Amino acid sequence: MSFVLDIWYFAGLSSDIKISNMMRREIAGQPINIGRRKDGSLFALSDICPHRAAPLSAGKLTAQDTVECPYHGWTFATRSGTCQFIPALTQDQHIDTEKIKVRTFPVKETGALIWVYIGSDKNEKGEPETSPPVFQFATGKAVLDDTIALDCHVDHGVIGLMDPAHGPYVHQQWWWRTKASIHEKAKAFKPSPLGFTMCAHTPSSNSFAYKLLGGKPVTEIRFALPGIRTETITVGKKTLLSFTSVTPIDENSSHIRQIFFTDILSFKILSPLLGHFARRFLRQDAEMVALQQQGLKYGPTLMFIEDADTQAKWYFNLKKEWALSRKQNRDFINPVKAKTLYWRS
Repeated sequence: MSFVLDIWYFAGLSSDIKISNMMRREIAGQPINIGRRKDGSLFALSDICPHRAAPLSAGKLTAQDTVECPYHGWTFATRSGTCQFIPALTQDQHIDTEKIKVRTFPVKETGALIWVYIGSDKNEKGEPETSPPVFQFATGKAVLDDTIALDCHVDHGVIGLMDPAHGPYVHQQWWWRTKASIHEKAKAFKPSPLGFTMCAHTPSSNSFAYKLLGGKPVTEIRFALPGIRTETITVGKKTLLSFTSVTPIDENSSHIRQIFFTDILSFKILSPLLGHFARRFLRQDAEMVALQQQGLKYGPTLMFIEDADTQAKWYFNLKKEWALSRKQNRDFINPVKAKTLYWRS
């Protein structure tokens, strides 16, 4: 189970990092110190001091836009990662600090979202060939924001995110679905950048939560590598964007962050109640993932059936093609073909 590399990973909201502050993120096995300089721009450095491995995020950001290690005060430039100063050296002791560096990572903001590029080549310099995704409605202040840790490889978290058949079992509650409400469904899918889209449709009649939005909601659900799911719900001229990211921490853990942006007044008014529902939803998924680990630790061969598990199969095909296209230095060719899938849920 490998990670998707040479791609932009969601790292947080713009509001997570204030001026002259830093935060630690672990993404795809990389500890990263993300900070905001006094001019408001972002930087991302490896969160390991090359001297004695202390996390630089536990240090401080100086007025000179350098990061000072909390252990021995070594400082590193936020733009180049080059060591600038070693306090322990005397005047007659000389070390070429230009040769001491920490890895830098490309980092960008699109709207309210922060993205970090994780490349396969640790020594790669310059701007990546690709840009982070832009979500038109992911701007301003989030209405709801929740995160939860998963004790599993990111693949299992992603598969759970796109699994259409587990709802009536894992998420049984009066406001969502029950076993008694299961019926046959048909959804049209099409390829989209780095993934696929469930075409715009009226939500299922057994999804009571949608009715709280009022009007006649229409929803479109999109998945894109490395692990981003968005659901865009329109009610007349109003929009609700549910942005969900499943991000790998290391081989055995990952986390989900779900964020809602909207201009729908009823959703804003009901956000305390809806936030409770959303948090319960994520925790039910986490509880099932924890239960699933009891079987996964024995390394079984997993089964995928048509059509309920087709999205999971697409995910693995997308990962494979992305890795191959990077290795062969060619354009990515989306392996997903337009298709209508059928299942019961």
